Formats: sequence, C-alpha cells, structure tokens
Amino acid sequence: MKPIKYIKKSISNLSKFEWMLWIGSIAVIVIAFITAGKYEPLTLLASILGITSLIFTAKGDFIGPLLIIFFSLIYAFISYQQHYYGEIITYVGMSAPIAGISAVNWIRHPYSDTQVKVSSLTKQKLLIVSLCTIAVTIAFYFILKYFGTASLIISTISVTTSFYASALMLMRSPFYALAYSANDIVLILLWVIASMTDIACLPMVVCFAVFLVNDLYGLLSWQKMKKNQSSEAPDD
Repeated sequence: MKPIKYIKKSISNLSKFEWMLWIGSIAVIVIAFITAGKYEPLTLLASILGITSLIFTAKGDFIGPLLIIFFSLIYAFISYQQHYYGEIITYVGMSAPIAGISAVNWIRHPYSDTQVKVSSLTKQKLLIVSLCTIAVTIAFYFILKYFGTASLIISTISVTTSFYASALMLMRSPFYALAYSANDIVLILLWVIASMTDIACLPMVVCFAVFLVNDLYGLLSWQKMKKNQSSEAPDD
C-alpha cells in the first residue's frame, strides 16, 4: 500500500472518541503553551508529535512507533537545555532505536492492513525484560551520575520505566501502555522540578499529564484488540 493511501486509511480508522481525544489533547497542550508566557516552538512541536504517536500506537498502527522516533529526537534536545542527560541518552540511544525496530516488527506481524497482531506476555519474556531492565537501570545510574545529571534518582527511574515500556512495545504486549503510564508520572515530576526555575518548562508538565491519559487509553485499546483477535490463530 502506498504511503499516502496508508496514512489516509489509518486516519479514517480513528473512532469518534479517538478524534475527540486527539484534538482535545492538542488543544490542552496549545493552551498550556500559550499561557506559559514563554514561547518554545520545539516544545509545542514535540508535544503534538508525541500525542499523535500515542493515538496511532493505541490503534496498533506502526505509524505510532515511527512518530516516536521524531518525538524522541526533539524531546532529547529540549532535555539537553535542562541538563537532563538521562532523558537525552534514554530517548536518543534507546527509545528512538527501539521504536524503529518496533515499527519493523509490527509490519512483520500484521493482523490487518493497519493493525498489529497483539502478542501474549509469557513468563519467559517477562523474566528477560525484567533482568534487562535491572541491568540497564544499574548501568545508567552510574552513567548519569558521571555526567552530573540533574535530579539523578528521578532521571534513573525514568530510564527504567522508559526501557521497560519500549521493550514491551517491541514485544507487542498491551502492557507497554501501563509501563509508559508509569514513565509519564515520573516525567511529570521531573518537569515540575524544572518548571520551578523556568516557567517555559510548564507545558512539558501538561504534555506528560496528557500523555498519561492517552497511555491509559492505549492500555484499554490494546486489551480490546487482544480480545477481538483472540479467535485467530496463536501469535508467533
């Protein structure tokens, strides 16, 4: 299917509620952006890209992970301005690459033209992800400490939740959204701290609050997708 035709089909597949959630989320972010007083176009662009990626990811559409790549790069630059080196390393070195691999993996495991086949999270997969997450957390704590990362403990927890979420998304598990919800809460706290000294960071607090709502919807959406696909042959 040609890219333009695919995008049109993906957009047409959005339900009325998803359109309301998408438009409403962007409206909230734009209002927060305007009322912050300081205009940061990159913050607004990153927020809109992030929301859009979440909407399509909740649909099991590989457009979602692709947009996460662009969001990650812009968000990393914003984080650099606040010396949140953990966010830079996490999103450029981990979230963006895993999102790219996830997009390819989703394309290789389709349920329909615009929906991925949902996979079950086995005990073996859960163990592997958990062990990898522990290793990544320990390693990144010392890396971030070396670079003098602001809010070290919170930044480290952000790495933990982000890696866990990215890995589950790669595995096509509905619980990726639950892990991202935990990451949203951590990032809300992180940017609240930053906004205390720079009001221009306030829109990022609102951004991740809106992300949290969208990720919770993603969890419900994927659970529904899994139920609808349950009559099909076992996933691979």
